[in-house]
Amino acid sequence: MSADGTWKITVQTPMGNQSSTLELQSDGALLTGTQSGNGESGAIYDGAVDGDTATWKVDITRPLALTVTFNATVSGDKISGTAEAGMFPPSPFSGTRA
Repeated sequence: MSADGTWKITVQTPMGNQSSTLELQSDGALLTGTQSGNGESGAIYDGAVDGDTATWKVDITRPLALTVTFNATVSGDKISGTAEAGMFPPSPFSGTRA
């Protein structure tokens, strides 16, 4: 299933739910795009897709300066997986195609 498109996701972090909007575009196995939320926006990097799985990283500065690594599974118009940020345990996330 294609990861391409706009997604509204919510990450369940130790500091509460964090919502963001993803704009994803795949080209073969390469995944690019942007992620915005919590008053900031940035390009994703190290993005890859393989079948119904997608991975990417994004740097955030709020509430802490961290690199967040996302591991996702796409199923139709739903996306879910984990987000790993620094020393924090993996946090589940889920969302839908906008």
